[in-house]
Amino acid sequence: MGASGVASFLKLVVKNFDILAGPVVSLVYPLYASIQAIETKSSEDDQQWLTYWVLYSMITLFELTFAALIEWLPFWSYAKLIFTCWLVIPYFSGAAYVYQHYVRPYLVTRQKTVNIWYVPKRKDALGKHDNILTAAEKYIQENGSEALERIIHRSRDTTMRNIHHSSYDDNYGYDDYTKW
Repeated sequence: MGASGVASFLKLVVKNFDILAGPVVSLVYPLYASIQAIETKSSEDDQQWLTYWVLYSMITLFELTFAALIEWLPFWSYAKLIFTCWLVIPYFSGAAYVYQHYVRPYLVTRQKTVNIWYVPKRKDALGKHDNILTAAEKYIQENGSEALERIIHRSRDTTMRNIHHSSYDDNYGYDDYTKW
């Protein structure tokens, strides 16, 4: 490969940089970082990457919904790459910022009730289905009935306080992320 071949190759790479870098920035690195986050005991990195994946899903849904319009925007792939870099790079805390300032106020704080109560049914070692009653029985065996009563009492107090407010604490946030 001569000098003109190298120049042609570099020109091709620069011309298609968004196509080459996009999957690495938006999928490969976040996937790697998410696996690393799962393996740590810290919940901060879990929140960072869960937040990123929520935003990535929203971007993908936006692209699927408006594909006909987006194909007419020649700068879309570059704008998406820059935005994704801002979301992914921990120094900027872009994912935390977007979630805290745009997604959470719109989707979470306006929601009056939590309507997702999912208790997965799985079988324990004896083949018995695990449900809320068996989980409560197990908790009582391990911690005593007084501990369960304290949880129930605390839950009732929280429910009464939240009747006039959102189901989520408006002060909950990513304060730790904004300090990066």
